[in-house]
Amino acid sequence: MPPRRRIGKRLIKSFLPIALVVVLAVVGAFSFVVYCISRPTKRPYVVTPESFSRISGRAIKVTDETWPTRDGRSARGWLLKGAEGAPAVVLLHRYGGDRSWLFNLGVKINETTNFTILWPDLRGHGENPPIKWSSLGAREGQDLAAAFQYLLTLKSENQKQLVRESFGVYGVELGAYSALKAIGEEVPINVMVLDSVVSSPNELLNTAVASCVGIDNSLVQSLSRFAMKMYLLGAYDDNSACYFAGSADKQRVLLLSGSDAGQLRESTAALQSCFRGQANVETRTDLPLSGYSLPSTTGEQGEAYDRVVIEFFARNLR
Repeated sequence: MPPRRRIGKRLIKSFLPIALVVVLAVVGAFSFVVYCISRPTKRPYVVTPESFSRISGRAIKVTDETWPTRDGRSARGWLLKGAEGAPAVVLLHRYGGDRSWLFNLGVKINETTNFTILWPDLRGHGENPPIKWSSLGAREGQDLAAAFQYLLTLKSENQKQLVRESFGVYGVELGAYSALKAIGEEVPINVMVLDSVVSSPNELLNTAVASCVGIDNSLVQSLSRFAMKMYLLGAYDDNSACYFAGSADKQRVLLLSGSDAGQLRESTAALQSCFRGQANVETRTDLPLSGYSLPSTTGEQGEAYDRVVIEFFARNLR
């Protein structure tokens, strides 16, 4: 064997272990990133039905329910029944939040309108979630469709159908994106209140990556998207919120946001032009606060925000 070839083989053999270590390090690093972003930080619930009753002195009949998802898993949420034959409203929290973040708002909607209220935990969210990972919007639209199917099975005290096919949905950020995506699932959504809508799952993923590793770099973000697609077996969906808004027809939509939502304020305002057909869209992105920071909001600003949402549902969903 020529000397040059022998030297080349030795160099290859000497570099193989180094290359293998580098590959394993990269795979390990992005496995950590995917694990981090698909399993957002868990916190104790801000409020529960029991603690709400103790603090407020009001006894409310909120039950903890489960129902099947379309991919054969289990979803969960709190349920507050309304009047027989009245509409239902589903409230969807933001990425990193949970159902308790919107509990007060849901109770107020029920007390004002007597609508049935459902607060689901999105995938990977809440304490000890039945589905351990978030799909960043890939499956959450189908999960909302499954939640509506569950609501149609509910019975009143008279054993009649509790909820007719008249549905409203309130969503913040990931919750809002999931609500838009559910339009394509042939769900009879009549009224939508969408707050601080993420323009696409890529935007949400980029923010989550920066939070997990402290690096805001386009290469790292691109590799993280690829890793997330691999993790979800190709189910990761990066279609824009505008794409799904174009499928709306006859829905009444309220777009909300405020200065506390950062760049989501601009993406929400831009979404208005995406609705076509006969959708009726109102936009209010000049609010002093948005649902993005709703759990930490108290006082008059919080009450004013709640009134905007409640009045829109009361006016349009009956």
